[in-house]
Amino acid sequence: MKTDIEISQNSELLPIGKIASQLSLGEQQIEPYGHYKAKVTLPVANQDTKGKLVLVTSINPTAAGEGKTTMAVGLGDALSELKYKTALALREPSLGPVMGMKGGATGGGYSQVIPMEDINLHFTGDFHALTEAHDTLSALIDNHIHHGNQLNIDPRQITWKRVLDINDRELRHTVIGLGGRTSGVPREDGFDITVASELMAILCLSRDIKDLKERISQILIGYTYDRKPVYVKDLGVQGALTLLLKDAIKPNLVQTIEHTPAYIHGGPFANIAHGCNSIIATRAGLNTADYTVTESGFGSDLGGEKFMDIVAPRLGKTPDVVVIVATIRALKLNGGAAKDELATEDLAALKKGAANLGRHIQAMQRYGKPVVVAINDFTSDTEAEINQLKQYVTDNFHIPSVTCYEWAQGGKGAIDLAKEVVKAADTPHEFKPLYSNHDSIEAKINQIVTNIYGGDGIELTSKAKKQLKQIVQNDWDQLPVCMAKTQYSLTDDASVHGAPTDFKIHIREFQVKLGAGFIVALTGNVLTMPGLPSHPAALNMDIKDNGEITGLF
Repeated sequence: MKTDIEISQNSELLPIGKIASQLSLGEQQIEPYGHYKAKVTLPVANQDTKGKLVLVTSINPTAAGEGKTTMAVGLGDALSELKYKTALALREPSLGPVMGMKGGATGGGYSQVIPMEDINLHFTGDFHALTEAHDTLSALIDNHIHHGNQLNIDPRQITWKRVLDINDRELRHTVIGLGGRTSGVPREDGFDITVASELMAILCLSRDIKDLKERISQILIGYTYDRKPVYVKDLGVQGALTLLLKDAIKPNLVQTIEHTPAYIHGGPFANIAHGCNSIIATRAGLNTADYTVTESGFGSDLGGEKFMDIVAPRLGKTPDVVVIVATIRALKLNGGAAKDELATEDLAALKKGAANLGRHIQAMQRYGKPVVVAINDFTSDTEAEINQLKQYVTDNFHIPSVTCYEWAQGGKGAIDLAKEVVKAADTPHEFKPLYSNHDSIEAKINQIVTNIYGGDGIELTSKAKKQLKQIVQNDWDQLPVCMAKTQYSLTDDASVHGAPTDFKIHIREFQVKLGAGFIVALTGNVLTMPGLPSHPAALNMDIKDNGEITGLF
């Protein structure tokens, strides 16, 4: 059996100009980066949206795998197979998961975006630009303090950390400025991963350069000694930071194995950020295709909810249909089956684990959106298991569920799903927001916990309560909430699977992201700088003398 990279390397690539022409993009609207990838100029993203939008999300991820990106790519290819003008709008991979254990973000099998090596490794340099812009701001803050500190910034209250696009637990907490008077002012600091940077969120939520610069100017960097907020605009460096992102703000265009155009742009994690690709790329898809297939990070409890409550208002459009991806294996794991027994038929575990899928269906239906369930096929799935799961979906939710074979068959393996998506997208529906921005921060979080997670309330630490008072005093409580929570559970405890009830979400602290336009609520022990596993994927990677890459999935 070929690996993902072998399938990618043996696939025919069309010149990027031919891919652009499928979307009626002219030569003046693309900037080629080599033969097979390009940047797309911004005017495309600023037109009125026209096409249908399909949001792909999933159940809670497990060690058994769900294949959400693979499903999104396969669905895009299937829609193209049905002769619909289709575009994908996906996130860029972070080197943290690529070199760690999660893998890349280009799909798998015969449902991939290519060239997968380029996309997974540096791509067009967007993440490097974001990292440099972020750390340039860090350097400018410390330089300001070193040269007299005219803004009276309290070094103990700087909220702007540094970033790096790799998992490095050693950098979570650091001390900087050591080495004497010429080396700056000593203070505690730390690093987040680049995908958790507020600049990443800002890039993905900005409409154009002007909007990008305005949002950067609003970034809260810390407080003065008398506890007054200090913003980037007070330093006067928003222009310098924006120019470092002048190319990164342009969406990237590539293709699938079956030559469906794919906009890939931005990559915030959904467990510590808002987890969706840029609205510029999504709007580009909506303006150039009949159907745009996008995905949100992890399960519907994270990326799905954030797409509806944070992204959709900025995008100016809500999804026409939501696809929830599930696997028999993952649901059996949710139902208590052992990982080494997932290939054995277990109807009892599947029946219990199906409740996790049910919770995600309810969460997305809460927004008034049509929902279709995509069952990602594994060879170990039995006919009895598939029939039982489909019957569960029909009996409890009266929505379609479709078995898909996109990993092995590409777009042809998702034709039935594409037909159900087209049908559902034409169904009359009305979007129902989960909360109003005028609700209190606690009320917003309670709405998310009760309606999306299935919990019964929240608990705040004394630190979070103190921060909440400060948020209210500064009139920041009108912003939406971005929940930072483990992806592996509907609770804030990664070890709790299935569809638990009678639990509370524990808010340990808040982070104010004024440029991004939301308040982050950190729950449980979620980390903004992950660590590498005991056997990182990097150990399997190599490059031959002729430049051929091996071991990259």
